[in-house]
Amino acid sequence: MKPLQVKTGEEKGYRVMVEPRITSPRGFQAAGLHAGIKRKRKDLGLILCDVPASAAAVYTLNAFQAAPLQVTKEGLAVEGKMQAMVVNSGIANACTGEQGLEDAREMRRETARRLGIPEHLVGVVSTGLIGNRLPMDRVKQAIPQLVHKVDAESHAPFCQSILTTDTCTKAAEVRLTVDGREVRIAGAAKGSGMIHPNMATMLAFINTDATIQPGVLQGLLRKVTDETFNMITVDGDCSTNDMVSVMASGQAGNTALTEDHPDWQTFYDAFTHVARVLAQQIARDGEGATRLVEVIVTGAETKEGARQAAKSIVGSSLVKTAVYGADPNWGRIVGALGYSGALFDPERIEVHIGSVCVLRQGRPVAIDEDAARRELEKDSVQLRVDLHRGREEAAAWGCDLTYDYVRINASYRT
Repeated sequence: MKPLQVKTGEEKGYRVMVEPRITSPRGFQAAGLHAGIKRKRKDLGLILCDVPASAAAVYTLNAFQAAPLQVTKEGLAVEGKMQAMVVNSGIANACTGEQGLEDAREMRRETARRLGIPEHLVGVVSTGLIGNRLPMDRVKQAIPQLVHKVDAESHAPFCQSILTTDTCTKAAEVRLTVDGREVRIAGAAKGSGMIHPNMATMLAFINTDATIQPGVLQGLLRKVTDETFNMITVDGDCSTNDMVSVMASGQAGNTALTEDHPDWQTFYDAFTHVARVLAQQIARDGEGATRLVEVIVTGAETKEGARQAAKSIVGSSLVKTAVYGADPNWGRIVGALGYSGALFDPERIEVHIGSVCVLRQGRPVAIDEDAARRELEKDSVQLRVDLHRGREEAAAWGCDLTYDYVRINASYRT
């Protein structure tokens, strides 16, 4: 199996920022505070743009889409623009009926009133416990304070305000040049449990100061989401509240980006980098997780086949427990590949655990068990499968499955 040739950000034309900030792109500010939805931690956040921004979003495929998602969809449909996102954690406002919809609209209405902008320019996002109503008296009381706290230095308070069972905040930022002007792309996310392809208990917010029209932005986000956020899994559960959104202020001053723009590929690669890093951070912070697991499938006949295979392997509970136990049981890898639905010839498969080849041409290879175990003990574990059938490839990310995952979720509500 040939080693993967992965280009760095510099080679692709963008710079990765060591200290990312969601407020770095021109025109954006943020805030976060404790409103009393949760006992102690911050639970209400806001992203604000100086101007109505081109916007796009993708949502969970769960049939029980939470009220905030429905309200955000309504607003985005008016003109494809957003200027603010108000977010709460602690309560999902899902499966709450007509009253839940009214609560989400009231959050939007109060935020818009305090900001002095049209209601449809405010997105509403919630995450947390399903089936409970929001304490709207506390939320409405906190919104004026939230608006007052908005500034360009509040990256950390915002990131903290969106967390639930996460153990850390998650952010990424890159900078690139478009039309000779610096363009910034930054994102923040939350998520650690109920994570599965087609979105999970995860929220991601991406800001950019690039000039790009809503329709182009929507197409970009949908394609990049398929390559990144839809390629992570922690436990196979798909949530009611997931959303990835992006706002573009246009304040970088470039000519509008389209697929025909000479700098499109660089922008696409930079945008994808931000989404991929956020997705990996979510997977690494899986509830109770001790390791990030990356599965790379190459040599597939189709892109979809590569994705099917990668997601099947990274989502296998048996593979995940083998990684937790540092057990180089490659049979679990090929077992998950076998039921993935991907097309392949079992006699041509090649499998690597890190740098250790364990299967070649569908047959076991004598391996150094200690070396393979050391690969599985790394903080980031890579499993590679070459189908030797075509040229398509895909990567998926997940984590190991530990005793702590059961402990955390056995008492999540109580």
